[in-house]
Amino acid sequence: MRHRRPTVADLLSMKGRRQLTMLRVVTLEEADAAEKAGIDLVSVPPALLGPAFREAAPSVFALPGLEYGNYVTAEDYIRAAFQALKAGGDAVYCAASLSTVRRMREEGIPVCGHVGLIPSKAIWTGGFRAVGTTAASALEVWRQTKALEGAGAFAAEIEVVPDGIAAAISARTSMLMLSMGAGTGCDAQYLFAEDVLGSNRGHYPRHARTYRNFAAEYDRLQQERIAAFREFASDVRSGAYPEKGHLVGVEQKELSAFLAELEGGR
Repeated sequence: MRHRRPTVADLLSMKGRRQLTMLRVVTLEEADAAEKAGIDLVSVPPALLGPAFREAAPSVFALPGLEYGNYVTAEDYIRAAFQALKAGGDAVYCAASLSTVRRMREEGIPVCGHVGLIPSKAIWTGGFRAVGTTAASALEVWRQTKALEGAGAFAAEIEVVPDGIAAAISARTSMLMLSMGAGTGCDAQYLFAEDVLGSNRGHYPRHARTYRNFAAEYDRLQQERIAAFREFASDVRSGAYPEKGHLVGVEQKELSAFLAELEGGR
């Protein structure tokens, strides 16, 4: 049986005590599975939130992502954040400027930032590659982390940073550090559900671990879908469908009366 949904204070109290688990989920079925599997945190698209989401995942801490580029001003972010919290989110992910993070924190909105490889800003760090592999770049990740902490973020995703660097940073910040490919020295391990399930047909990042092969199952189901549709079409053409059991009956006297009326009205 799951406990009540954790608060930001609950999560921060667990820093350094145990590794938390985190998944990116994009469907209610994935949210329901995360709840039943005991996952601690989920990242979700804001559109997934609402009563149905909380019915599926009542006690998982949810971080809706305010995707960089979808909003412009701090007011845009604040408005979207309040909408997400009202819809069932517990905090928001935000990769916007420090001033925006600070404004949101001033309004009491719990914010999770992002350091290391930030996909929306990868053009500045050499593309989709590890960040922090030199002393100079590692110090830059450290400066970004402390800047986020100073702006009031309670957590930060740290992505594709060497584990030793990430561990040293995590130990020196009060924020919850959510590792995506940054090792166990952080506070949570974060993967995408599509990678865990093997439903991703494209590139799998090095840090991902696949536990099932949903892509093969989807292929099998598609072949079954095609076969069922073909059988239906064949039955229609041959007259095998519909059968008597598929139809609504009518008493003969009612049918006769109806036909008589039709004939009389010609």
